[in-house]
Amino acid sequence: MTKRTARQDAGVELLEKPFVEDRAEADQPEEAPATAGGPGESAATTPQGPQVGIQQGTQQFVTFLSGDEVFAADMSPVKEIIRVPQVVRVPLAPTALDGLANLRGKVLPIISLRRLFGFPDLEHDDATRALVIDVGQPLGFVVDRVSSVVGVDAARIEDVKSISTTVNTEVLSGLIKDAGGHAMVMVLDFVKLVQREFSQIAALTRNAAVADAAEAQVQGDEEDNSDELQLVSFSVEGQEYAIAIEEVQEIVQVPEEVIHVPHSESHVLGVMTLRNRLLPLVRLRSIFRLPESELDEKSRIVVLTLNGVSVGVVVDAVSEVLRVSKSGVDALPALLAREGNLAEVTSICRLDNGKRLVSIMTPRNLFDHSAVRTAIGEVVKSVNESQLESTADANEADESLDDHEQVVVFHLDKEEFGAPIESVQEIVRVPEALVRVPQAPSYVEGVINLRGTVLPVIDLRLRLGLPQVERTDRQRIMVFLISDVRTGFIVDQVAEVLKIPRAAIEPAPQLSSEQSLLLSRMANLEKQKRMVQLLDPPHLMGKNELQELASVAR
Repeated sequence: MTKRTARQDAGVELLEKPFVEDRAEADQPEEAPATAGGPGESAATTPQGPQVGIQQGTQQFVTFLSGDEVFAADMSPVKEIIRVPQVVRVPLAPTALDGLANLRGKVLPIISLRRLFGFPDLEHDDATRALVIDVGQPLGFVVDRVSSVVGVDAARIEDVKSISTTVNTEVLSGLIKDAGGHAMVMVLDFVKLVQREFSQIAALTRNAAVADAAEAQVQGDEEDNSDELQLVSFSVEGQEYAIAIEEVQEIVQVPEEVIHVPHSESHVLGVMTLRNRLLPLVRLRSIFRLPESELDEKSRIVVLTLNGVSVGVVVDAVSEVLRVSKSGVDALPALLAREGNLAEVTSICRLDNGKRLVSIMTPRNLFDHSAVRTAIGEVVKSVNESQLESTADANEADESLDDHEQVVVFHLDKEEFGAPIESVQEIVRVPEALVRVPQAPSYVEGVINLRGTVLPVIDLRLRLGLPQVERTDRQRIMVFLISDVRTGFIVDQVAEVLKIPRAAIEPAPQLSSEQSLLLSRMANLEKQKRMVQLLDPPHLMGKNELQELASVAR
């Protein structure tokens, strides 16, 4: 299909092969446009000037401007032309990469052509476009302006050796004179450009089998220490509580809209929708008969599931992921155990030589609590039977099919990252001061004493090539076990534990050898307009670095 556009160079009508100028226009029907030699308006002239006809046997090129230069690209690998979308910044990527964008459910790298050629950056405007070109994997190249699509006979394409330009002629395949209203147009070979400027991408694209093998290599589970418990700790009215991490389905933020159930008990906050299922919400403050408080940005919902039934428990804040020795956990003294309704707390965890006590709760007992049973019952009453049956079926299907992956979502700068929950040993607060170790590697910020063990701590920002920031109370240390070396990484904020459908997880675009291993997967949550870059902890440190860390720990 061809069509007229308002942006045309003098004397040249922009003709378009099957590509999309705007994503918003992609699915909209258009009137049949006029083309040279086809039905519709005559090919002789247009209001803008003479039209360039595309005869059979000629080669189609799209011409565009970048900096002070005019280029042309063979239309064959051009999939579409789009407005420059919003992007997610990617660490360890080439400097010319603006970031990753979501293009109709697919992750698309966006590359600045100006930056590739060493031209000064220019703020995007209404004319800025991205050419989506398939060079083994789709890439979006940002150009200042798309000029026209022209048909050129092969005999008119000249050699580039005789010209001198600001662009290296090795990435050019030819020169077209007097095309599209321009005296000289350089034909840019994007395959050569990628091979030259993104050699790592080209190598990874040529050898996909190597990348697949590397991805499979990092899928092993972390070592399971049977003498330890892994707990998600949270606070209610300043008191710390915890639940075994395997009992927690996910941790989500309190939504902006909660559906309140009429005539419900005070401990029932209401109902929310979580992945097309109704989730009753109960406030732990009310169950514990503590004073009510306003929900804020720190409030979280801990989702628990038992026998296909899910409940969201609202807590003041999720604190840490703790890894504690079973020897430091004692059963609740009989004198303190509650009778009748429920003993919510079943054991006590002693930390910091007994100075810090964390009450451990059992979800099964919590589900037996009359308040939780009432919340579930009121949700049942608030929906009709057909809705309830479909919700129960969805719950059973969710339990029976392992079609989700749980990740701990954390922030670095403005971007979201995730790590498999089974790889996270624990999450602890950043102390006021880290202990510096003489002759420690430069990338080690310091060490902390974690229950009698020396834990090397690294700023993940620096590891990923991001600028360092001042310490805040939101920062946390995420502890990973990498080749038997326990290492802590400082992140800006731990946001939530998220259950992501496996169908939404795809291989990340391969931008560099280091990035393709460390950030090899991407969760593309299109409906939520979120992209979470998934970290592979085994590749956080190299072999030599691990040896240095082991010596620091010793």
